[in-house]
Order: sequence, then C-alpha cells, then structure tokens
Amino acid sequence: MQVMYGAAALSPFKSSRLLRALQELSPDILSLQTRYVHLLDCESELDLDQNSIPAALLAYGNENPPAAGQSNLTRVVIPRPGTISPWSSKASDIFHNCGLHAVKRVERGIVYELHFSQAPDTDLLAAVDALLHDRMTQIVIADVNEAAQLFETAAPAPVQSVPILSGGKQALAEANQSMGLALADDEIDYLFEQFQALQRDPNDVELMMFAQANSEHCRHKIFNASWSIDGAEQAKSLFAMIRHTHERSPDNVLSAYSDNAAVMRGHTGERFFPAPGNGQYGYVKEPIHILMKVETHNHPTAIAPFPGASTGSGGEIRDEGATGCGAKPKAGLTGFSVSNLQIPDLPQPWEQPLGKPAHIASALDIMLEGPIGGAAFNNEFGRPNLCGYFRSFEAEVLNEAGELETRGYHKPIMIAGGLGNIREPHVLKSDIDVGAKLIVLGGPAMLIGLGGGAASSMTAGTTNADLDFASVQRENAEMERRCQEVIDRCWQMGDANPISFIHDVGAGGLSNALPELVKDGGRGGRFDLRSIPNAEPGMSPLEIWCNESQERYVLAIGPDAIETFTAICERERCPFAVVGESTAEKHISLADNHFNNAPIDLPMDVLFGKPPKMHRDVKAGSVAIDEFATDGIELADAARRVLNMPSVASKSFLITIGDRTITGLVSRDQMVGPWQVPVADAAVTASSFSSYTGEAMAMGERTPLALFDAPASGRMAIAEAVTNIAIADIEEISDIKLSANWMVAAGHGHEDAKLYATVKSVAMELCPQLGICIPVGKDSMSMRTVWDENGQAKSNTAPLSLVISAFAPVLDIRQTITPQLRTDEGDTSLFLIDLGRGQNRLGGSALAQAFSQLNSSVPDLDSADDLRHFFEFITHCRQHNLLLAYHDRSDGGLFAALTEMCFAGHCGANIVLDELPSADTVAALFAEELGAVVQVRAADQARLEALAQQFQLDQCLYHIGGLNLDDEIQIKRQNEILFQDSRAELQRQWAATSYHIQRLRDNSECAQQEYDLLLESENPGLNTDLSFILNDDVTLPYINVGAKPRVAVLREQGVNGQVEMAAVFDRARFKAVDVHMTDLLTGRHNLNDFKVLVACGGFSYGDVLGAGGGWAKSILFNPAMREQFGQFFRDSNTLTLGVCNGCQMVSLLQELIPGSEHWPQFVRNRSEQFEGRLSLVQIEQSNSAFLDGMAGSRFPLAVAHGEGRALFRQSDDQAALTQAGGIALRYVDNKGMPTEHYPENPNGSPEGIAGLTSADGRATIMMPHPERVFRASQNSWHPDDWTEDAPSMRMFRNARCWLD
Repeated sequence: MQVMYGAAALSPFKSSRLLRALQELSPDILSLQTRYVHLLDCESELDLDQNSIPAALLAYGNENPPAAGQSNLTRVVIPRPGTISPWSSKASDIFHNCGLHAVKRVERGIVYELHFSQAPDTDLLAAVDALLHDRMTQIVIADVNEAAQLFETAAPAPVQSVPILSGGKQALAEANQSMGLALADDEIDYLFEQFQALQRDPNDVELMMFAQANSEHCRHKIFNASWSIDGAEQAKSLFAMIRHTHERSPDNVLSAYSDNAAVMRGHTGERFFPAPGNGQYGYVKEPIHILMKVETHNHPTAIAPFPGASTGSGGEIRDEGATGCGAKPKAGLTGFSVSNLQIPDLPQPWEQPLGKPAHIASALDIMLEGPIGGAAFNNEFGRPNLCGYFRSFEAEVLNEAGELETRGYHKPIMIAGGLGNIREPHVLKSDIDVGAKLIVLGGPAMLIGLGGGAASSMTAGTTNADLDFASVQRENAEMERRCQEVIDRCWQMGDANPISFIHDVGAGGLSNALPELVKDGGRGGRFDLRSIPNAEPGMSPLEIWCNESQERYVLAIGPDAIETFTAICERERCPFAVVGESTAEKHISLADNHFNNAPIDLPMDVLFGKPPKMHRDVKAGSVAIDEFATDGIELADAARRVLNMPSVASKSFLITIGDRTITGLVSRDQMVGPWQVPVADAAVTASSFSSYTGEAMAMGERTPLALFDAPASGRMAIAEAVTNIAIADIEEISDIKLSANWMVAAGHGHEDAKLYATVKSVAMELCPQLGICIPVGKDSMSMRTVWDENGQAKSNTAPLSLVISAFAPVLDIRQTITPQLRTDEGDTSLFLIDLGRGQNRLGGSALAQAFSQLNSSVPDLDSADDLRHFFEFITHCRQHNLLLAYHDRSDGGLFAALTEMCFAGHCGANIVLDELPSADTVAALFAEELGAVVQVRAADQARLEALAQQFQLDQCLYHIGGLNLDDEIQIKRQNEILFQDSRAELQRQWAATSYHIQRLRDNSECAQQEYDLLLESENPGLNTDLSFILNDDVTLPYINVGAKPRVAVLREQGVNGQVEMAAVFDRARFKAVDVHMTDLLTGRHNLNDFKVLVACGGFSYGDVLGAGGGWAKSILFNPAMREQFGQFFRDSNTLTLGVCNGCQMVSLLQELIPGSEHWPQFVRNRSEQFEGRLSLVQIEQSNSAFLDGMAGSRFPLAVAHGEGRALFRQSDDQAALTQAGGIALRYVDNKGMPTEHYPENPNGSPEGIAGLTSADGRATIMMPHPERVFRASQNSWHPDDWTEDAPSMRMFRNARCWLD
C-alpha cells in the first residue's frame, strides 16, 4: 500500500461546524484539522518521483491547504474493510483510463487531527468516533498504516443451517428473533411444515429470502387480508376496494397493479433520442405514454436520514426505469412528515419536548440531512424534483379511549415519486423464454443494507438497534445513471429491444429480485452464487444473496441478444454479469461452486406459496369532538404562528438544493414569478422538445384530520391533490390518475378500523363519483415508535396518513396558471371559491396546531359534485382566459393563500371580508376548507360570476378585495381594519423556518444574505433586456443546405444533460451525434469528423477527483486522447462549448486550448450547497462565437451546480482575463449590476463570473445551462411577449452562422 496525502477534506465553514459539534461532546477539544489521504493498492511499488501522474490525478478539492496546528490525537476514517467504496470504483476507473494499470485500486480516507486540553477517556473517544464516521460504510483507525487491511481478501463464510429436524419449531422461532426476520407465527408454522415435508433443515439463506419475499413491506398482507369490524364480516379487502376504482374508471390506464409503476395513456408527440447504430439524434413520432410511481422510505430515513432518503429516491427511480420492458424516468416529487422540529434559535409555542428513542434521528436532523440525501441522488442521476410537501406534527391528543397519547412522526414519512415515459410496445412485460440469460446489471454486492423489507415492516423500537441500522442501504447515483443509460439504449431499439423482462433490486436484494423475475416471467431459475459481482469476498452466501446493495437491476435477455446487450454495457461502462438461466420447471436453485453445495434448492411454491391468509378482526371507535374557541386569539399572533408553521412556511430550503431544470422538459417547477417564490401548486413537464402537450403532477395530504375523522382526511387528501393539479390544462377530471400511499400504525388502538373506513370512503365512494382511479400506490403499516425512558414506557404514533399524488396528461403546458398576482393587468379583483360553503371547520388545522387546540370538527369534502363542478369551472375559466392567478386553499387557510399570492406578486392586497357568511374572522381566515383564491380583471367579473352559476358554485363565490400599491396586506370588515402589516415583514415571517434551517445546514452568511434580500421592497425581480431581436432566426438561410455540420455531443460516465444539449443544437440546424468517451477511446468516433464539440453537464465519474477532474485528467493523461483533443482545439475551423460539468472539465484542459491560459478552475459553491436557481446573467463584450451580437443582453438562465465558484490559479489571472475580454457572461443582480451577493450570484464567483471564452472566441465555457431554457415554455418565469424562442436559442444559432 502506498500513501498519498491530499487537500483539506473540509472547508473552513464545515470544519468549524464539526468542531462546534465535537465541543458539545467535550469542551476539552480545542481544535481540528482535516485532510484527505489516498491509499493505493499497487501491483508493484510506484516510483512517485518518476511518475507524476498519480499526484496530478489526486490534486483536487478545497483550495485551502490543511492548517498547521497542535494535535495530540489522530483519527483516520477509511471505508469498511471488505467493501469497495463508490468513490474508489470511479477513481480506480480514472487511474486505469490514464494508463496506470499498476494501480489495482485507490481508496480514500480522511485524517482528523484533534487537539485536546487533556487526554480523552474511552467513552469520549467512542463519542468522537461516532461523529466522524458512518459505521455502516466506514471504520476509524488510529494510524494510516492500519489502512492496509482495506486490501486484504477474506475467505468466504459458509452457509448456516437452522436445525428444525432436531430443534423443532423453537429453532425457527429463535432464528426469527436473532436474524430479524419479522415472521408471523403462522409463517413459522408454514415453514416448519414445508421443510418437514422436504425432510431437511432450512438454511439461513432460505429463511432470509422467505422473510423478505413475504414481509409486509413486500407482500402487503394487511391490504390483502379479510376483515371483520365490530364482529361484522366485510365484503372486500383493502386492495380489492382500491382495484374497484380501476374497475369503475379504467379509461386510458394501460397498466395497473402488475408492475413497478402504473402506466396511463399520453399524447402523441415527437420523442427525441439518438438512433441505434449511428447515434445521430432525431425525432420519432409516437404515443408518449406516462408512467407514475410513488414510494416511501420511512424506516431507513428515521435511522440514517441522508442515505435513507437518498436510497429512497434511487429505489423509486429504479422502479420507473424497470417498468415494462424498460422506461425513462422524467421528473420527481418528494415529501416529508416529521415530528416537531424544535429549531434551537426558533422556538415555537406549540412545541413541547416529548422525548424520542436514542437510535433514531431527531426531526430536525431528518430535515437537515434527509432532503439533501434525496436531492443529491436526483441531482446526480439527472432527474428534476418538481413538487412535494412538508409537514411537522407532534402533539398529545385524546384518543378514542379518552386517553392522552403522543401522536407524531418519530417514524417519519419520506415520500419519493415521479413520472416517466414509456413506448407503447414496451408497456407490458411478457413471459421469459426458457434458457434466457438472467443478468445482474449495476454495482457489486456489498454488505450494506440487510433485511430492509422485514425491518421496515416492524414497529420502530421493537427490534435490535444494530439490525435497524444494518437495514439501511447506501447510495451510488452515478452507477444508477450508467444503468439507466443501458436501459435507454435498449428501449430506443424499439422492437429489437434486447430486454424481455426487467426488475429493480430493492428490499431483500437479489433474494427477492431474481426469484420474482422468473416467477413473474412464468419460469423457474438456476443461479450461480459466485457469478454475482461481489466487492466483499468474505460475505456468506446469505449476505451475497440477500444484501440490499443499491443501483442494481435484474434482467432476462434472450441468448441471441446477449452480444448486443454486452456491447451496450461496455460502451456505457456499466458492470453486468450473467448469473443464471431461466428454466421450464418452477424451481429455484442456487449453486455455490466455492463450497460445492447448493444454498437454495426449493420448489417455487414454497417461497411464493400462500401461508394462511391474514384476517383482521378489529373494533371501530370515535373521538369525542370539542369546539375550537377562537375568542381571544389576536390576528397578528395567529398570522405569525401560522406563517411559521412548517406545513405553511416557505419550503425554499427544500427546493433550491435540487436541480429543477435537468432534461430541458420542465415547464412549471415550484418557483413562481420574477421573484422566484416557492408557491406553485403543481408541476408540469413537456412531452417533448417540439410540442406543447405534457404531463402534470401534484400532491395532497391532510393527515392531522385523521385523528378525529379518518375518512374526511382521506377525502380531503384527494380533493387537495385535485385543487392543486387544476392549475394545469387538463381536459377533464377523469384524466387524473392517483397514487395512494397509506401509512398507519396497524394493530394499535382503533387505527385498523379507521384505515378500513378511509379506504372504503375514497375507493368505493369518492373516486367512482369523480371518475378517477387509483392504479398505483404503496403501504407502510408500522408507523409507531416505542421506547423506554428512565424506566417509563413511551410511544409516538403517527396519525393514519394518506398521501395522494395526482398525475394527468396536459393539453397545453403554456396554459398553466400560477399564484403570482399580476400588477400589470389594470384593475383586478380577488375572489374566494369556498367549497366548505361557509362552515369554516378548524379541527386539525395549522391554526389549531399552533394554539394546541387540535380537536374540533374537521373540514371535509361534503359533496363530490362540488369538486367536480369546481374542476370544470376552473377549466372553463382557463379556456376563456379569465384567470390571472390561482392558488388553492389548504394549510393555513385563506390567510396563507392570500399572503403567498402577494409574496409571489411582490405586492400588497386590500382584503374585505364583508361578503363572507361567517362572523368569526379568525375561522374565516384560517379554516382549511377546500377551495381557491383567483385573480381576475375587473372587466371579467361578470363572466366569472356567470360561469360560477353555470357550474352551481354561485353560492361558493365571494369577492374579497383587490391589490394595493402600498405593498401592505390589509384585512377589513365593515370598514374596520382588523389586520395590517407589510408584505415584506410577513414574507420574512413565512421564510423564517427555511432561513433557520439553511443557517444550520449551509453557509450561514449566505443564508443571512438571502433572508435579508426579502427586505428590499424595491427589488424589481428577474427581468430582461436584449440587444438582439428575440424571434429573429439567423439560421434561416441554412434551411435548404444539404449537409448539416456535425456536433459531437460528448459525455462521460455520469454525464446526464446530453439530450437537451443535442435538442438545442438540432434546432439550430446541426446534426447532433451522441458521443461517449468510450467511442473515442475505441475509435468508433474521432473528433476530426466533427465541427463542434460540446461537453455536457452532469457528474462525470461522480466528480470524485474534483468537479470535471476525472474526465479532464482521463484526457490529459491518455496520450491518444490528449493528441486528439489537442488537434481539435488547435483547428481554427472548430468550436468548443462546455456547460456546467463540461465547463469544469474543459477549464482543466486549458493547456490544450489556445488562448485559455488565464482560465480559472471551478470549486465548491460559497454556500457549501448545490444550487438550483434561475439566475440573471449579462452577456459581456467578448470574442465568443456563441455570444456574437448579444453583448449587453440581460436575461435569466438555469443554474444547477455544487461547484461553480471560479478560482484563479495565479493572483493576476483574473485581471488579465478581464483585460483580454475573456469574461463572456456574469451573474448580475436584478438591477443589472455584476454581483457576488447570494443568491443572485449562486456560487460566489468573483465579480459575478459565469462564463469564459478563449482569446479567439472559438472555445466558450459557462456554468449556467442555456440548453435547458431555449424555449420560452422551459423557463420558470418569462415575459409575456416571449412566444416560442428564449434568448439562449441565439447562442446556438450563432454557432451555426460562424461555421458558414
């Protein structure tokens, strides 16, 4: 082993934050320094003096050198021996691609040098170590030399038998407990009988496989159970009632209940992808069907929030990709429900310390780390996350027995879902041919995540904490991206698609996925254990077969297609292995040629047979309802509390961490208007780059209501999803399809009966009345946490929670309505549409939670006809262009809806409550009855009222005021001012929760700057000023030109932004060709055949050697690549563009690019966070061929990066570059001035540097993404006079003209 030290592992900000956390353990810890250490396992000793390449490869990271200082304790954190870290797999690839084949493997650790005022004792040292490492994937050692154990190979562990023939049923019961199998008594009986009949002992592999396959998590036993309630037999199971919605409303559902995701009919359009064979991008006209899936990852997120949420997102993405015979994930949604946050600097009157078990994360930790984990996976994979919800709830509530109990989300809800597209011939899976090759695609097996299906099916706290932790997986999004690229190449082959069957690998690992693959394909399977890619050779057969190592898929490929499939995988550098064959006999066998035995040899009906069907015999109950007393509540106090309530407050801290523009097909994200306020009701995506049809999705949940009226909670969740998605141009309400995620503490109190009543209400009654079906969903039946605190038994039980996600095809994405109040439309009026018809029920509302008076009558959807008429009313208003703004009424009631609309419009409002029937002002403002607020022109008021009457809503429509020029929100009744405050101050209150979490999580200086920006009432918001004619297509002379110039749309493993880049070049009359780096390395393509090279965005090699570093260095240190790129850059007839990750990569090739000697490199954002923004840029005067004629123009561009801050290598480089006209574009504030202020400058680059050009203008690099917003409809906000083109389209047309 050779050791090479690197840069500081943590920035000064992160170091100081870690030091503060350590000092909370002990004030004896005085200082901390960190640095990376690289560990090289070599065939023979490298002479590092003679070979400078390793040092060059490992020169990356923070610009701050490790600080010298006192230290009297060294701790070194390294990967857990026996595993290969995701960092290592990618870094080792880079070493090999640079010709360093003598380096078998490179790993990375972190050296922590700590200075103690006195030597720590054993307990303190253990506590310090616990803060420094993740015990699932890492260990702590005292000396770097001990890291040599990383490269030792352990002997495989053998299979273990469970002696039921000699030990009887008790042996099974003991194994159930010690292995955390979560088997029910009847399942133990079933297994005992089956193995007695086979006359042999089961082994640990078979038992773990059975436990995962038959866990509640995987088999949904409660939803398939028969039911008795109060002694009365019920006619249908829960699942049968859900299926009833599809039976009643099957229209346009192409696949339901039988696959990883449901599929509904989409619009016909032109899909854009590279042609199989030559890689040339083009359009294919066909139906673009829509798939939808929503998952939960609750238990793992409670135990380890970052990896729990990350792998939750990754698992759901795999579900989408593994739908049918292969599909394309497109856009995501996410949601979190947690207990009270208890932010240290933001105490809230409704929060009381009610305790929690030690081994689960606090609500605050979950919200600090979990959303980052989920966002990071989506970002690196390349999927935009476009909508969601966030609720915190924890309170002592009277239950049906009249007893106080703690209800909340210690076991959180972590929702991950989304939509994708699939080709019509690939929607349905078919039978697998006998003799088909069974394949594992993706990363290797590692002992990371074991028993997750069982662990997620149990009440938190009833299992061993170590088993809980062991059940949490770890993520490698870049590997999943490679797998998806393979799937994409397969489905793009159409009828020649080599995939005949595909499943994702999730709970239970291969022990679930491979048997399910062959069972669902109508076959048996013969498998070889040692053919499974394995990074941890010392694992036992159980651990190899059952581990839940992520980013894997299992596939069936016909023998005649293996060669094609192999070529695809090699091109994408995606690992795969043939691990078995399908058989005609319904039998599962697993051979182990190391021990020459068969750990599994079972008839499939033993594994998938039917243990006795579950029967639930439960009793119903009811809660005594109180009345909410609003007397004595001051409006100003109520406003502050409600605006601070997390379910109401700004979700900015959850949104800007995510890439919301990747794919270039996003039309409506969460951020609304010129001031980018996070208040959108739904997400909208485009079907393709050449049409205006699309897809919409939205969410709905009203879980606190279930404590008092569970069916009402279910109805309200569906209704909220409908009122949210109503902003999109959907033809009719029956076009909406729902995913239902059900969460409950099954077996506790009266929760089972409440679950049955709620399912019955929504599935047997409401959905059929609306004509809507629920073709997909998920359940989590163990939403209860129990623990012992100082000898006292304690618990925290979630309310029955139905989270609804709604999906629908969209007719015209341009017709989406937002909550932004328009101040430029003359005289306008605001109207409330009140589907509660004046009842103003406050039970379970944000106001009730804020004043700890939860129990009273809850809002409800009293009439399905009202909701149907409401949807039709909004649809007709849109068709008649009546609505300037729309916002649904939900959490926070009318007050929250109005203030959020004012925040989005950066304006004030005069609200008059005279028309409202209720005299209770507090209830009128804060009741969360269904409905919406709309803005219309005063001239259109009569038409609005006539339509309301037409749709039987005239008794629900109330005129409630209009806008003012004072930037104040004023509420009056009978000419008496009841409330008045500035819009800016109210928005600061609304943003406080987000600000405080950002301060704890990110660079606190940046969080403060963004928070203070809300005080600038005169902020004009995003704006545009163009020096060219927007709609002037300067490439029109090239329409009839025969040969289009070829552009190499270049990508490396981990790049994810190539399709939208190809689309914009295609529109600019180029011939765009998909070029992977492996194409250049193998000679399939050569840069000499192209006029333009564009390096695309993403996370090449997972950015393991710095942003774009691995990609660049694999060019610089490969002689053939160095020469080919150098020749291209020197050719005066070529152009080069680098965007985001491509910008970072090309900047590191400056020694090959003439005229780029002063270019900087790009390092971690000043905020210490990934930034997804719509940022205002100004085009500078430069020689850039791409920006010709655009100097002085100002317009927004999409930004999505974590490492975009320009760092110059020499002190005079910046001045020299500026003097030479090498700055191509800058970030500017909303007044047009170059800025380093956050968030207008999202990364902190000096003088707002956003893009650069070479001296002759042939090479241009930039961190913003012009390729994602080249159409007006792709922009989160744009001026009304933009029609089809957006300003960045001119860049690519300029390139076409330059080549002439």
